Amino acid sequence: MNIEIIGTESLGVRSMCCFIETKNRKVLFDPGIALGYTRYGLLPHPYQVAVDERIQKKIIKKWSEATDIVISHFHGDHIPLVDANPYQLDFKKLIGINPDVRIWTKALSHLSLTEIKRAESLSFILEKDLIEAEGKKDKALTFSNQVPHGGKKNNPVTVMMTRVEEDRVFVHASDIQLFNNETVFKIIEWEPDIVFVDGPPLYLSDRISKKQIDKARSNAIQLSKEVDVLIIDHHLMRSTEGETWLECLNSNTRKKIICGADFMGKSRKLLEARRRSLYKDMPVAENWHEMYSEGKAKTDYYLKLAGEIYK
Repeated sequence: MNIEIIGTESLGVRSMCCFIETKNRKVLFDPGIALGYTRYGLLPHPYQVAVDERIQKKIIKKWSEATDIVISHFHGDHIPLVDANPYQLDFKKLIGINPDVRIWTKALSHLSLTEIKRAESLSFILEKDLIEAEGKKDKALTFSNQVPHGGKKNNPVTVMMTRVEEDRVFVHASDIQLFNNETVFKIIEWEPDIVFVDGPPLYLSDRISKKQIDKARSNAIQLSKEVDVLIIDHHLMRSTEGETWLECLNSNTRKKIICGADFMGKSRKLLEARRRSLYKDMPVAENWHEMYSEGKAKTDYYLKLAGEIYK
């Protein structure tokens, strides 16, 4: 089994996209991307946009190679969109690519109104029926029933987790934020070797409680005892506080707890968390984003400049 994490916050973008290759299948998970449209009152820095462009190209390439695509839920950082903003993956870029790929999703009856519209758009534009996967097994793939998206009470949004088995067992657990005990126990029941899981959104300090954070920490420790590698990323790595939380967690456990960039052997790029610093280090013309949305501005200069500044 080969595991490639394509996009996630420690790699510079909002995503939990990864590509799993087994002997008989090539599975692309959550082929979406976003940058956080505003953070600290600032639009994405052009260097972030440059990283976004590179990852979008990789997602499109992997879409063309995949035998299966799994969509955990229909949020804009997890799927391509009809109404994509300039920093998200537009459906138009995927039309006609790999028409025979199987697309596995949550049950349509378990989607929010926004998710239903997005699922219908995906099916219509790709001229393809989506496969309702919840609770099903298809050879190497096993899909969970719906589980809570984060810890918000009365949240209509749920997600679907997936288990992939070959020589090892890999679990993709998107947006669970480690808040729900039953969800974590389900992962443990699957007896995974490697887990790619979403961590708590510490950057939303006014929306989550200390009790929730403590529960996430406890669940992460419990999960780490049962797996060889625990990859925690996504919401967690939208802040430098999340990076500190991860390091503290790792120092207090005997198992390997890392982020997506660590797993891929790449330097961490918490670009959203450091957006203010990016603007300070690499000033941006006032009309750059408007020009970019019109196709009149490029990212090359900032990509080169970042390479010179962040050696």
